Amino acid sequence: MKVYTKTGDKGTTSLIGGTRVLKSSLRLESYGTIDELNSYIGMIRSFPIANESKAELIKIQNILFNLGGNLATDPEKIQEVKLGITAEDVEFLEKSIDRMDLELPPLKHFVLPGGNEPLSFCHIARTVCRRAERRILSLSETAAVDELVIKYVNRLSDYLFVLSRKVAHDMGVAEINWMP
Repeated sequence: MKVYTKTGDKGTTSLIGGTRVLKSSLRLESYGTIDELNSYIGMIRSFPIANESKAELIKIQNILFNLGGNLATDPEKIQEVKLGITAEDVEFLEKSIDRMDLELPPLKHFVLPGGNEPLSFCHIARTVCRRAERRILSLSETAAVDELVIKYVNRLSDYLFVLSRKVAHDMGVAEINWMP
Protein backbone atom coordinates (compact mmCIF):
# COMPACT_ATOMS: atom_id res chain seq x y z
CA MET A 1 0.00 0.00 0.00
CA LYS A 2 1.40 3.38 -0.97
CA VAL A 3 1.30 6.25 1.49
CA TYR A 4 0.26 8.70 -1.19
CA THR A 5 -2.89 8.17 -3.24
CA LYS A 6 -3.13 11.54 -5.06
CA THR A 7 -6.89 11.47 -4.44
CA GLY A 8 -6.65 14.43 -2.07
CA ASP A 9 -4.70 16.70 -4.37
CA LYS A 10 -7.77 18.85 -5.01
CA GLY A 11 -8.57 19.43 -1.33
CA THR A 12 -10.96 16.59 -0.62
CA THR A 13 -10.64 13.32 1.23
CA SER A 14 -12.77 10.25 1.83
CA LEU A 15 -14.51 9.49 5.06
CA ILE A 16 -14.71 5.89 6.22
CA GLY A 17 -17.64 4.74 4.11
CA GLY A 18 -16.49 6.51 0.95
CA THR A 19 -18.14 9.93 1.14
CA ARG A 20 -15.78 12.66 -0.12
CA VAL A 21 -15.57 15.86 1.90
CA LEU A 22 -13.46 19.00 1.89
CA LYS A 23 -10.28 18.77 3.95
CA SER A 24 -11.30 22.07 5.52
CA SER A 25 -14.56 20.63 6.90
CA LEU A 26 -15.37 20.75 10.58
CA ARG A 27 -15.40 16.94 10.65
CA LEU A 28 -11.77 16.86 9.50
CA GLU A 29 -10.86 19.66 11.92
CA SER A 30 -12.37 17.50 14.68
CA TYR A 31 -10.53 14.29 13.99
CA GLY A 32 -7.40 16.11 12.87
CA THR A 33 -7.24 17.80 16.27
CA ILE A 34 -7.68 14.40 17.92
CA ASP A 35 -4.71 13.20 15.83
CA GLU A 36 -2.67 16.21 16.99
CA LEU A 37 -3.62 15.45 20.59
CA ASN A 38 -2.58 11.83 20.16
CA SER A 39 0.84 13.00 18.96
CA TYR A 40 1.32 15.19 22.04
CA ILE A 41 0.34 12.28 24.26
CA GLY A 42 3.00 10.23 22.50
CA MET A 43 5.48 13.00 23.31
CA ILE A 44 4.54 12.84 27.00
CA ARG A 45 5.23 9.08 26.97
CA SER A 46 8.77 9.75 25.71
CA PHE A 47 9.72 11.37 29.03
CA PRO A 48 10.75 9.51 32.21
CA ILE A 49 7.32 9.46 33.87
CA ALA A 50 5.76 6.69 35.97
CA ASN A 51 5.28 3.40 34.13
CA GLU A 52 1.65 3.32 35.27
CA SER A 53 1.08 6.68 33.56
CA LYS A 54 2.82 5.46 30.40
CA ALA A 55 0.54 2.40 30.31
CA GLU A 56 -2.53 4.60 30.77
CA LEU A 57 -1.37 6.90 27.98
CA ILE A 58 -0.93 3.97 25.58
CA LYS A 59 -4.49 2.87 26.35
CA ILE A 60 -5.70 6.44 25.83
CA GLN A 61 -3.87 6.65 22.49
CA ASN A 62 -5.59 3.48 21.31
CA ILE A 63 -8.97 4.85 22.40
CA LEU A 64 -8.21 8.11 20.59
CA PHE A 65 -7.62 6.14 17.38
CA ASN A 66 -11.11 4.65 17.81
CA LEU A 67 -12.53 8.09 18.58
CA GLY A 68 -10.83 9.62 15.54
CA GLY A 69 -12.10 6.76 13.41
CA ASN A 70 -15.58 7.36 14.74
CA LEU A 71 -15.38 11.03 13.75
CA ALA A 72 -13.87 10.09 10.36
CA THR A 73 -16.78 7.82 9.52
CA ASP A 74 -19.64 8.87 7.27
CA PRO A 75 -22.52 9.29 9.76
CA GLU A 76 -24.75 7.18 7.53
CA LYS A 77 -22.28 4.27 7.76
CA ILE A 78 -21.39 4.55 11.46
CA GLN A 79 -23.38 1.45 12.48
CA GLU A 80 -21.34 -0.68 10.07
CA VAL A 81 -17.95 0.45 11.38
CA LYS A 82 -18.09 -0.12 15.17
CA LEU A 83 -15.38 2.38 16.14
CA GLY A 84 -16.93 3.76 19.24
CA ILE A 85 -16.24 4.97 22.72
CA THR A 86 -17.74 3.07 25.63
CA ALA A 87 -18.91 4.11 29.06
CA GLU A 88 -16.04 1.93 30.35
CA ASP A 89 -13.56 4.14 28.47
CA VAL A 90 -14.91 7.21 30.29
CA GLU A 91 -14.90 5.32 33.60
CA PHE A 92 -11.24 4.35 33.02
CA LEU A 93 -10.33 8.05 32.88
CA GLU A 94 -12.36 8.82 35.98
CA LYS A 95 -10.72 6.02 37.98
CA SER A 96 -7.28 7.13 36.78
CA ILE A 97 -8.01 10.72 37.82
CA ASP A 98 -9.23 9.57 41.24
CA ARG A 99 -6.14 7.36 41.73
CA MET A 100 -3.75 10.20 40.90
CA ASP A 101 -5.72 12.70 43.00
CA LEU A 102 -5.21 10.55 46.10
CA GLU A 103 -1.45 11.15 45.84
CA LEU A 104 -1.66 14.91 45.32
CA PRO A 105 -2.08 17.82 47.69
CA PRO A 106 -5.51 19.49 47.47
CA LEU A 107 -5.83 22.02 44.67
CA LYS A 108 -6.46 25.48 46.13
CA HIS A 109 -5.45 27.74 43.22
CA PHE A 110 -5.32 27.75 39.47
CA VAL A 111 -1.93 26.47 38.32
CA LEU A 112 0.21 28.19 35.71
CA PRO A 113 1.28 25.85 32.88
CA GLY A 114 4.95 24.90 32.77
CA GLY A 115 7.67 23.72 35.09
CA ASN A 116 9.68 21.35 32.93
CA GLU A 117 9.32 19.67 29.53
CA PRO A 118 7.08 16.72 30.43
CA LEU A 119 4.89 18.92 32.59
CA SER A 120 4.64 21.52 29.82
CA PHE A 121 3.65 18.87 27.26
CA CYS A 122 0.88 17.68 29.62
CA HIS A 123 -0.50 21.22 29.61
CA ILE A 124 -0.14 21.54 25.83
CA ALA A 125 -1.97 18.24 25.39
CA ARG A 126 -4.69 19.48 27.76
CA THR A 127 -5.23 22.66 25.72
CA VAL A 128 -5.24 20.73 22.42
CA CYS A 129 -7.80 18.40 24.00
CA ARG A 130 -9.99 21.39 24.88
CA ARG A 131 -9.68 22.64 21.28
CA ALA A 132 -10.68 19.19 20.02
CA GLU A 133 -13.68 19.31 22.32
CA ARG A 134 -14.73 22.70 20.91
CA ARG A 135 -14.37 21.41 17.33
CA ILE A 136 -16.40 18.29 18.14
CA LEU A 137 -19.11 20.35 19.83
CA SER A 138 -19.29 22.62 16.79
CA LEU A 139 -19.58 19.54 14.57
CA SER A 140 -22.38 18.22 16.79
CA GLU A 141 -24.43 21.32 15.98
CA THR A 142 -24.82 20.16 12.38
CA ALA A 143 -24.12 16.41 12.45
CA ALA A 144 -24.73 13.47 14.73
CA VAL A 145 -21.86 12.90 17.17
CA ASP A 146 -21.86 10.10 19.72
CA GLU A 147 -22.41 11.69 23.15
CA LEU A 148 -19.73 9.40 24.62
CA VAL A 149 -17.19 10.97 22.24
CA ILE A 150 -17.95 14.37 23.74
CA LYS A 151 -17.92 13.03 27.29
CA TYR A 152 -14.62 11.17 26.75
CA VAL A 153 -12.82 14.21 25.35
CA ASN A 154 -14.12 16.38 28.19
CA ARG A 155 -12.93 13.87 30.78
CA LEU A 156 -9.60 13.44 28.98
CA SER A 157 -8.76 17.11 29.43
CA ASP A 158 -9.39 16.65 33.17
CA TYR A 159 -7.14 13.59 33.14
CA LEU A 160 -4.36 15.52 31.41
CA PHE A 161 -4.57 18.32 33.98
CA VAL A 162 -4.33 15.87 36.87
CA LEU A 163 -1.52 14.05 35.05
CA SER A 164 0.38 17.34 34.86
CA ARG A 165 0.03 17.70 38.63
CA LYS A 166 1.10 14.08 39.16
CA VAL A 167 4.15 14.50 36.93
CA ALA A 168 5.09 17.65 38.84
CA HIS A 169 4.63 15.84 42.16
CA ASP A 170 6.62 12.77 41.07
CA MET A 171 9.47 14.88 39.70
CA GLY A 172 9.55 17.28 42.64
CA VAL A 173 8.67 20.28 40.46
CA ALA A 174 6.86 23.03 42.33
CA GLU A 175 3.52 24.07 40.87
CA ILE A 176 3.28 27.81 40.34
CA ASN A 177 -0.07 29.16 41.50
CA TRP A 178 -1.85 31.84 39.55
CA MET A 179 -2.05 34.93 41.70
CA PRO A 180 -4.48 37.49 40.24
